[in-house]
Amino acid sequence: MSRALRALILFALSAGSLFAGERPRLIVEPAELTLVGTAARQQLIVSAPNDSARFEDVTHRARFRSLDESVAVVDAKGIVRPARAGATEIVVQVEDSESRVRVKVDRGDRYLPETFEQTVQPVLTRGGCNSGPCHGKQRGQGGFQLSLFGFDDQFDYDAVVRDSRGRRLFPASPDRSLLLLKATAQIPHGGGKRFERDSALYGTLERWIRSGTARAPTAAPTVESIRVTPITRVMRPGTRQQLIVTARLSDGSEEDVTHLAAFQSNESPIAKVDEHGLVETGPLPGEAAIMARYHGRFATARISIPLPGEVDSSVFAKLPRQSFIDEFVWKKLELLGIEPSARCDDLTFLRRAHIDVIGRLPTPDEVRAFAKDDRPDKRERLVDRLLERPEFVDHWANKWMDLLRPNPYRVGIKAVRSLDSWIRQSFRETWPYDRFVRELVTAKGSTFRYGATTVFRDRRSPDELVTMFSQLFLGIRLECAKCHQHPFEVWSQTDYYSLAAYFADVGRKGTGLSPPISGSEEFVFAKAGGSVTHPRTGARLPPKPLFGKAPSTEGRADLRDALAEWLTADANPFFPRVMANRVWADVMGRGLVEPVDDLRESNPPTNPALLEALAARFREDGYDLKKLLRVILTSHVYSLESRPSKRNVADTRNYSRHYRTRLRAEVLLDAIDDITGVRESFGAMPAGSRAVELWTHRSSSVFLDTFGRPDPNQDPPCFRTTDTTVVQALHLMNSPRIHAKVTSKSGLAARLAASERTLEEIVEELYLFVYSRFPTSDERERAVRRLRDDKLRDQATARLGGTEDLLWALLNTPEFLFED
Repeated sequence: MSRALRALILFALSAGSLFAGERPRLIVEPAELTLVGTAARQQLIVSAPNDSARFEDVTHRARFRSLDESVAVVDAKGIVRPARAGATEIVVQVEDSESRVRVKVDRGDRYLPETFEQTVQPVLTRGGCNSGPCHGKQRGQGGFQLSLFGFDDQFDYDAVVRDSRGRRLFPASPDRSLLLLKATAQIPHGGGKRFERDSALYGTLERWIRSGTARAPTAAPTVESIRVTPITRVMRPGTRQQLIVTARLSDGSEEDVTHLAAFQSNESPIAKVDEHGLVETGPLPGEAAIMARYHGRFATARISIPLPGEVDSSVFAKLPRQSFIDEFVWKKLELLGIEPSARCDDLTFLRRAHIDVIGRLPTPDEVRAFAKDDRPDKRERLVDRLLERPEFVDHWANKWMDLLRPNPYRVGIKAVRSLDSWIRQSFRETWPYDRFVRELVTAKGSTFRYGATTVFRDRRSPDELVTMFSQLFLGIRLECAKCHQHPFEVWSQTDYYSLAAYFADVGRKGTGLSPPISGSEEFVFAKAGGSVTHPRTGARLPPKPLFGKAPSTEGRADLRDALAEWLTADANPFFPRVMANRVWADVMGRGLVEPVDDLRESNPPTNPALLEALAARFREDGYDLKKLLRVILTSHVYSLESRPSKRNVADTRNYSRHYRTRLRAEVLLDAIDDITGVRESFGAMPAGSRAVELWTHRSSSVFLDTFGRPDPNQDPPCFRTTDTTVVQALHLMNSPRIHAKVTSKSGLAARLAASERTLEEIVEELYLFVYSRFPTSDERERAVRRLRDDKLRDQATARLGGTEDLLWALLNTPEFLFED
């Protein structure tokens, strides 16, 4: 049986959805094993079905026995160790159930040669010696410096063996080596005791020192990847699960490295993990990703704790499946025992779709027309109409300007205006996303005539460019790898600067930057002879992608053409994935991965299958943003109401309901202007301009600053917070500018008060403008009574004042401020 098939069956077991037939009573992983050398070991995991018909770890309840202890022995924790060459079986018993594991031992009576890379470096990492707070920080600790998490083998070997005249090692008597005396706290050590004298870690270092402190031979196998077993498990509160970390080497062999791996949980209150890979769940339902790190490689196990109580499977079977999105979300909710909220009403959907697609509220006439429309597909028709509205361009271009817009005081006002026009043009002409990226990455020409070149005016060195582009278009944050091995990823300094080398030939002609006034034109072109060198070794690095096959750079006038080809290739899984996640977050209130551009093994998506399906559809549809939006907006999941039920009130990441989000600053300001009928005035913009049309954050606006538009001095990509603050509430209540709009003689309140409408009609119109819905009978009655009972003013003044008061009150409610 292949490892992939075995993993698939185990996933089905853990999810409780086995094939028809008799269920096995006991599963032991691995079912057979080979141990090479005396130092080899293998952790066993024993699983059995529980009361919920799901498999759970019973290793701690199992009894283990070797049929031939002269070949292999097994301890009470299920760890198998070799004794001599040969073959035997391990008998595993849990109550009245029994299973057997076949064991083969090769060279079990002698230790294999210890080498620095394969045995010593993992011990230093496991002991925390090369971590940031200890010897891995920039200048080391106590005169002893190691590379962070062991990313530089040669540097660390020299530091341990040769630095300070080799005083840390004493091969003649290894137990007296400073490296071991301090790590076991036999002499004072600021880092405290890292391991015991009788531990396997100590034994590894002692044997290496005794054998002559060897480096790894050139032909020695290297670690290619690691995997965690089990990769997923559904658990109950207060239970345990042992993990196994297996390393696959370049020669095709595998070995258990659980005792050398480092573990970390992204949600410790839900599921914590100890240094031995033993996971223990807490009392809270939810999900946690357990990260395992070994020798610069990462793998994760997903732990799920369903809500207590059962949900009848018929509930999920009856749920609508309008697209593949619904299917993936329902499967996840069923696994966790979370019941989704009901479908939202039509007018809630109308307001939600308008805000998400075009960034503005529907008019009262649009609300009335949609309410009267009785066609069963009217929601799909609405989405199609909105995607073709001209407002779509400004709304989505404004989002991308956050990610690309530099400070005009740094690069020049005209250059930023040119970039803004280029972005809006790309949306106006509905460019496919891959074309948008290719033209941006390979931009050349005048910063006044071709706005995409402004990015290269702002970011002027290869390392600055590679950091931004990898984050935006791959969802890979490489900033850490600029100085050292990425602590949570596989990327090294060599990876970082090799990718940066694609920008080595970017040339510029002009006066350059002269902040705070950089008004000159600059030309971006491909120069000859550019290069990038490794900051530590000084070696010249050729252009090389992070993964996959590198497009040839032979005969290319611009290295960036090869980079753009690799970025947008079908074989690059990150390219469609990060954009699909970004769009999903925009309309669903939360990304499948958060932050949206931090896709890594140690930060897995909440629904991996859904993200892959969205990315695949995006790629198949030719990277058409509108088609991707339509797929999401016409799903049943998108149309769920935001009101929680008893079984999803705590869910904030599995989309069992619609997550309420505060309106974007520009959308909120434009909504107030549309409602009151009084437009804001912006500097450097024509009269009557909308906030979403602004080309720079330098345009003065206290309102936009209060509601979270990016700091104009912040470097792109800029990210907004959707948090609510006391300052925002006070601004809505007390802003003289908002008061002036509400009380304007040409505004909505004045027009309604002066009209021949009844008080009931005035109330209805205000509700339609602000909430995009009709008032309830109770709301209508209370509002009319408030308008009619104003005895402190004459009738005309009371009508106007009451209308203004009601409008002001509605604008200060969460229902207006948030998308429901």
